[in-house]
Amino acid sequence: MVVISAEHKTLIENTPVALATVDNSANPNVIPVASVKVVAKNKILITDNFMKQTRNNILANPHVCIAVWNKDSDGVKIIGEATYYSAGKWKDYVKQMPENKDLAAKGAIIITIKNIFKLC
Repeated sequence: MVVISAEHKTLIENTPVALATVDNSANPNVIPVASVKVVAKNKILITDNFMKQTRNNILANPHVCIAVWNKDSDGVKIIGEATYYSAGKWKDYVKQMPENKDLAAKGAIIITIKNIFKLC
C-alpha cells in the first residue's frame, strides 16, 4: 500500500491540485480542484461541486492522476483509482465540510492511491 507522507498531505490539503481523468475513448480532461482532503493513509477526498465531464469520466473509467506543486516546484504526481459517491457516508461528509458551505456538494470522489512520484 502506498502511503501519503505528512509533507505530501500538507501540500495536497493546502495547495490547489490538477485532477486529470480520461473517458472510455482515452480523451483527457483536467480541472483545478481547490479543496482536497487526505482521509486515510492512501485515500484522498474531493468534492464535486461543479463537475460534469470529470464525474462522467470517473464513472466510465476510474483511473485518475493528480498533480500538485508549490511555488518552488516541489510536488508530486499521484496515480490512483476513483470512486464517485452520489449518496451515503462520503456524500454526507462533503455536505458538512465548511469549505462547501453554500455550494452544491453534488457528490464525493474517493481516490485510492496506487503510486506517488516526485515532480522535478
